Amino acid sequence: MLYREAGQFKTSYIADSQIFPIRQDRIGMALLLVVAFVGIPLLGSAYWFSAILIPFLVFALAALGLNILTGYAGQLSLGSAAFMAVGAYAAYNFQLRIEGIPILLSFILAGACAALVGMVFGLPSLRIKGFYLAVATLAAQFFVVWVLTKFPWFSNHSSSGVISAQKVVFLGMDINSPVRKYLFVLGIVCVMALLAKNLVRSSTGRAWMAVRDMDVAAEVIGIQLMRAKLLAFAVSSFFCGVAGALYAFCYLGSVEPDGFSLDLSFRILFMIIIGGVGSILGAFLGSAFILLLPILLDNVLPPLATFLHLPFTNATVSHIQMMLFGGLIIFFLIVEPHGLARLWQITKEKLRLWPFPH
Repeated sequence: MLYREAGQFKTSYIADSQIFPIRQDRIGMALLLVVAFVGIPLLGSAYWFSAILIPFLVFALAALGLNILTGYAGQLSLGSAAFMAVGAYAAYNFQLRIEGIPILLSFILAGACAALVGMVFGLPSLRIKGFYLAVATLAAQFFVVWVLTKFPWFSNHSSSGVISAQKVVFLGMDINSPVRKYLFVLGIVCVMALLAKNLVRSSTGRAWMAVRDMDVAAEVIGIQLMRAKLLAFAVSSFFCGVAGALYAFCYLGSVEPDGFSLDLSFRILFMIIIGGVGSILGAFLGSAFILLLPILLDNVLPPLATFLHLPFTNATVSHIQMMLFGGLIIFFLIVEPHGLARLWQITKEKLRLWPFPH
């Protein structure tokens, strides 16, 4: 009875097209933001911030970028980690070689560099699609890692290619504690999530969805396929580039080219499959699921193995995690292709009718 829209009348087009048209959704989002910005910093521990919350936000941003490309524009990509690497190394070089540059400007320019690289590797999408496009974007994964390894200029002539991110200073404040890093990352992710939500609701987002559903029909009605596809690659790579910069500066502190491997690209792809393809919320749900499931299994499986007298090792737990990921991906692709976000949407639809059956 609490989640109803009865009596909430829309008297203008703007009111009818707002992101959260139901009052309860607006209240829920406001409470969620208060908890995220106020409650968690007061109650959370350093472990929460460093090991769970910051990587959750960083990977959610990367999954958001891939969801724009794959979920909304229908272009399959396996090079997300490569674009994150471009963002991380570009932000490092901007901070290193341009004295006094603001950290946010470095992240924006790093995202722009990733967007340019993404557009270059998005050119094959004008001629191929589906599995063949995925293989073409796979080339970006190996090419970018090779360039960062073979050209020492990008790592400031480091023999191993490892870079150590400079300290983060924002508005004269050192972002050096886990709480400050969490709030800094949270602010950026919230702004970019709002940007993505408005972008997919605009004419650009509708053009992407038309291309995704049937590119020939989209071209017939006047949508420029080249512009739509390359813009999707650019926006997606921009998000991944900023996520890569946050990954290096606010999460790990030091990164190497091999850290942005194909495994990381698949991990981000798993996030949007489980969370929900073509959904902003799905990127966050998928990121939370992929990050929290291993922690849950690490805490549950060893005591369970001891209780059942099973010879479980760390390698066994790791193998069980991969088996569960594979099984869940198959389950969601067959039973609910739109992932956890669709399950949440169904729950809200049921709540709007409860306690009545129809």
